[in-house]
Amino acid sequence: MYVVIMGAGRVGIALAELLIENRYDVTIIESKEGECSKAAMELDAMVICGTGTDSKILEEANITEADFFVAATGNDDTNLLSSVLAKKYGAGKVISRVSNLEHEEAFKEVGIDKVISPELTAAGFLEKVISRPNVADLTMFGKGDAEIFDMEITNEKLNGKRIAEVSPTDDYIIIAIYHAGKLKIPKPDDVLNTGNKLSILVKKGTFKKTSKVFTGTTLLK
Repeated sequence: MYVVIMGAGRVGIALAELLIENRYDVTIIESKEGECSKAAMELDAMVICGTGTDSKILEEANITEADFFVAATGNDDTNLLSSVLAKKYGAGKVISRVSNLEHEEAFKEVGIDKVISPELTAAGFLEKVISRPNVADLTMFGKGDAEIFDMEITNEKLNGKRIAEVSPTDDYIIIAIYHAGKLKIPKPDDVLNTGNKLSILVKKGTFKKTSKVFTGTTLLK
């Protein structure tokens, strides 16, 4: 997985560190020479000194090969323009930080895949958005000790299983199931099938294990 991050500030650097730890290939674009040098020393990543609003810089970053482009600067105009260009060049998904909430709708109108407000620009949240593409939605609680995510069942081994057979566990609990788009509070005898959309409350550090239950081939005992 290849990710291009524009902005080597606190959020950009922290996000890059998290992604590199998870073996993602990362390129950083930063306009300030001092920040470029610092990022090059601290990160095992390609660092390009320039701006993501320059098409030549995006080409140098191989933007056409990027699975994700993240505009993480504190400047909405720069983030918007670079995101539009990244989209134009064919980056897989484009995520942009927006500092002024009044601009959020404009970002969405030009087709940016995910707009992150200042309250949610923690690097850990951005890393989850990138590393969990099969999650429809994500909500974090408190200090990140738990989170709720929406996921569609794709594990055929769950077909015909009663909710009581798979939930609750020490790691998660199914808190909602959707039928024809309508939310239903699950009962122990409700039956699961592929294609069902669920809301699941998960303890910190157990997402990957839990995800495999609903999208993989292994059931928890």
